[in-house]
Amino acid sequence: MAMLLTLGIVVSLFVGGAQPVAVNLIPSPWDKLAHGVTFALLACAIGVASGLSDWQRLILAFFGSLLVGLLDEWHQVYLPGRQAGWPDLIADVVGSALGTALLAMERIWRNQHDSSI
Repeated sequence: MAMLLTLGIVVSLFVGGAQPVAVNLIPSPWDKLAHGVTFALLACAIGVASGLSDWQRLILAFFGSLLVGLLDEWHQVYLPGRQAGWPDLIADVVGSALGTALLAMERIWRNQHDSSI
C-alpha cells in the first residue's frame, strides 16, 4: 500500500500537475499547506515502502521526497502557466522533514510499546 501511495503521489505531481487545470488550482497561501502535507505523506510512504529500518529508512524518506520536490519544481519551469519557486520548495522541505519526523516518532513509539509487552 505504501508503494502504491508513493507512486500515486509522484504520478499526480508530474502527470496531474502538467494539466492546464493545475494552474492556480490551490490559491496562495493554502498551496504551501498542500505542498507540506503532500510531501509529509510522501516521506512517510517512501519510508514505509522501503522496508529499511532505523536511520537508513529516515534518510531515504527525507532525501527521496526532497528529490521528488526538486524534480517537481524543475518540471514546472517547462509547463505553461506554472512557475517554480523557492517558497514551494521550502514547503516541500518542511513537509519532507515533518514526514520523516513522524516516521522517527512512530519507530520510537513502536519500540516503547514492544518493550512494555
